[in-house]
Amino acid sequence: MTATIALVDDDRNILTSVSIALQAEGFLTRVYSDGETALKALIDNPPDLAIFDVKMPRMDGLELLRRLREKSHIPVIFLTSKDDELDEALGLAMGADDYIAKPFSQRLLIARIRAILRRTDVAQAGAGEEAVAETLIERGRLQMDPARHKVTWSGDNVTLTVTEFLILEALAQRPGVVKTRNQLMDAAYQDDIYVDDRTIDSHIKRVRRKFREVDGDFDAIETLYGAGYRFSEE
Repeated sequence: MTATIALVDDDRNILTSVSIALQAEGFLTRVYSDGETALKALIDNPPDLAIFDVKMPRMDGLELLRRLREKSHIPVIFLTSKDDELDEALGLAMGADDYIAKPFSQRLLIARIRAILRRTDVAQAGAGEEAVAETLIERGRLQMDPARHKVTWSGDNVTLTVTEFLILEALAQRPGVVKTRNQLMDAAYQDDIYVDDRTIDSHIKRVRRKFREVDGDFDAIETLYGAGYRFSEE
């Protein structure tokens, strides 16, 4: 099935050029020039993935993501200015799946889109004949169901993005074993897509926050300074 990508940016040149590039790769596209217009459309008729500019009038990308996450967990890629590190960190903390700094390579953007869609397909057991039957992962109070992209802690649901799920899965598969940031990058970002250490750290912080919303004492993900992270054995 052809994937649909929604583009939200007040720069019409970017909307036009990116839309043409995506269509040439076989994607369907929808374009919106401001966040307010996009929000209702994204909720009423969700695309497979959305790309948001951060700096927009009327409703910026961060506010659009915040309000979208109240209703939907579609994958989102942020477009940020090169020096907007705060925007990048906030976007990841609020549930964005990835970010790309402007000016950006359309080739890189398309690679990121394909990687996220591929991970989403696997998480939803939608990879067809190539799909591998997944088994439940149970570690103490944690239960993960990769086929259904479902996570619970002591029976309470925890909603994770695809990237967050893959990072947690990599840690939970071998409790007590330290995973370096590079190993977690390999688990969550396939196809040789580069992300820096701060991206992994932001994802870990967000995963911890989501678990602490259902259990204020959650401390199963441990930081080993200078080494990486591990899921503690209970």
